Amino acid sequence: MLKVWIKSLKNRSGINAPRVAVRAHMPWYMRTVALLGVALAVVAASWATYHYGREFAGFRKSEIESETRRLNELAGTQAAEIADMRAKLAAIDSQRQIEAVTYGDLVKQVKSLSNENARLKDDLAFFQSLLPVAGRDDAIALGQIKVEPDAVPGEYKYRLLLVQGGQRPADFMGHVQIVVSAQQGAEKLVLALPPVADGKIREYQLNFKSFQRVEGAFKVTPGAVVKSVQVRVYQNGASAPKLVKSVNIS
Repeated sequence: MLKVWIKSLKNRSGINAPRVAVRAHMPWYMRTVALLGVALAVVAASWATYHYGREFAGFRKSEIESETRRLNELAGTQAAEIADMRAKLAAIDSQRQIEAVTYGDLVKQVKSLSNENARLKDDLAFFQSLLPVAGRDDAIALGQIKVEPDAVPGEYKYRLLLVQGGQRPADFMGHVQIVVSAQQGAEKLVLALPPVADGKIREYQLNFKSFQRVEGAFKVTPGAVVKSVQVRVYQNGASAPKLVKSVNIS
C-alpha cells in the first residue's frame, strides 16, 4: 500500500503530472462592455453597408422621383411636338392634293381651250373659203372633216361642219351618212353610219339655217386600219345625196 501511494504521489508531482492552465480573471462588467461594443460595431457596419449600398445602387427616392417627373414632362412635350408636326404634315398633304387637282384641272382647261382654238381657226378658214359662193341660196358646203383615233383601240372620233349660203336661206333639213372604209389584213371592211335601215338617229339629223356642227364616234374591229371616210349629205325627200366629200385617213 505504501508503495502504491508513493507511486501515485510521484505521478502527480513529476513529469507525468497533469497540465494546469492559468487564466487572468476579467470582471463581468468588463465582459458586458466588450460585448456591447462588438454589438454596436456590427450594427454600425450593417447600417453603413445598407446606406452606402443604396447610394451606390441609385436608390435614392427623391432623385428617382425627380428624374421620373423630368422624363414624364419630356415625354409630354415630345408628344405635343409630334402631334403638332402631324397636323402640319396633314395640312401640307391636303394642300398638295388640292394643288395637284387644281393643276390637273388647269391642264385639262388649257387642252380644251387649245382644241377649241384650233377648231375655231379651222372654222374661220372654212367660212372664208365660202365667201365666193355666199350669194347662192342653195349652196351647201362641207368644211374640213376631222377623224382621229380615240383612247380605246378601234374607236375613232369625227367632226365636221356644214354651212348653207345665201342672204336669207331657208332651213335645211336632212341627214348625214358616214361611210368608213377600213382594212384588216387582206379583208376590206365597209361601215355605214347610221345603217341604211336606221337613218333617223338623232346625231346624224340636220336642221339648220346657216351652219351646223356634227360630232360623234364610231368603232371598227380592233386591228382594222381606217383608210378613208366619206360624208354624204341628204336633204329630206331626196334619194340622191346633195353633197359628197371624202377624206383619206391613212
